[in-house]
Amino acid sequence: MKTRLHLARLGGAWLLGLCAIAPAAAQPVKIGLLSDMGGTFSALGGAGSCAAAKMAAEDFGGKVLDRPIEILCADHQNKVEIAASLARKWMDHEGVTALADIASSAAALAIQQAATESKKAVVLTSASGTESLVNSARSPVGAVWAWNTRSQAMSTVKGAMKEGGKKWFFITVDYTFGHALERDASKYVVANGGTVVGKVRHPLNTTDFSSYLLQAQASGADVVALATGGADLVTAIKQAQEFGLTRGKQKVVSFITFLTDIHALGLQRAQGLVLTTSFYWDLNDETRAWAKRFFGVRKAMPTMVQASVYSSVGHYLKAVQAAGSTDAMTVMQKMREIPVNDVFTHNGKLREDGVMLHDMLVAQVKTPQESKAPWDYYKILSTLPADQVYWPLSDSECPLVKK
Repeated sequence: MKTRLHLARLGGAWLLGLCAIAPAAAQPVKIGLLSDMGGTFSALGGAGSCAAAKMAAEDFGGKVLDRPIEILCADHQNKVEIAASLARKWMDHEGVTALADIASSAAALAIQQAATESKKAVVLTSASGTESLVNSARSPVGAVWAWNTRSQAMSTVKGAMKEGGKKWFFITVDYTFGHALERDASKYVVANGGTVVGKVRHPLNTTDFSSYLLQAQASGADVVALATGGADLVTAIKQAQEFGLTRGKQKVVSFITFLTDIHALGLQRAQGLVLTTSFYWDLNDETRAWAKRFFGVRKAMPTMVQASVYSSVGHYLKAVQAAGSTDAMTVMQKMREIPVNDVFTHNGKLREDGVMLHDMLVAQVKTPQESKAPWDYYKILSTLPADQVYWPLSDSECPLVKK
């Protein structure tokens, strides 16, 4: 009896040991998506970005390193303190090893700083594009995937100038974001043989752009450049259409425009607008097939941010598999080594300063007559290769870049 009891105890202890070991072996690889789920940036990212991240995990097979992939999604409400707090909680207490999407520049900077301090997670930014993320506030665990203010300025200028836009007039929102766009774009206009014939500044949340648009019309500019965003951009485009700018000889260009902005405006108002984007759902058979799947989930076509989330999460998982680890620094090194090839881009490369190099598309919004179906909004004018869109590393202010 004693022998049986002893064996039973040993067996019980062995089973308990297995129970203690098994959950650790099956711990999921957790990716946390922090976005604006109900505010200003919710349409371009939000729940659609969450869906895109889950699609990336499913397309990878649902597992990496024989561990299940888990996608966590949360609303940071565009508040820096909530964004930083959630990021730290996920990294320190829930084992999250990657943070994705991250709308709002202030939130993105706070989250990247938290990840830099902990080095427990990589940061895959798609919805924010402040240049500081890849320059003065660059992190060894940070990557900016879809766009940034400097590359948007450069690609928009080059795209419009290829279409004959030599003389430029800027309507700029009067704070740091607008000033940076105007400064960089003006520099590229002059460097490419163009001239800036005028500029005006408007306050944030302007409701009447009439005086600015009249000055632009009278300037003789080929291009009226809207260095603004959000609700101000929508208002400016609506009123530009009312003044006839989008249908005349002058080209109206926007530096930061998303597919959902055009959807909200409607083609009648947005027609003729020239913009640059890193993704368009109707570009080729591959993008159309993926977008059709996305539409089945979200009942909307994907923005460049949502396609970028799919790409960045998928590339992260490839790097984890190749590295055999979720250690942030190890995975980031592997992410830089592996080229980015997916529905978002081909032959993309994550550079040392955290910029993901990829081509950009110059597009013009179709007229209602040109559009053949819902979400058929863009005609692609040209493709700008990555080496024409991004600045050389020698121009970087990033402290981690070896000069």
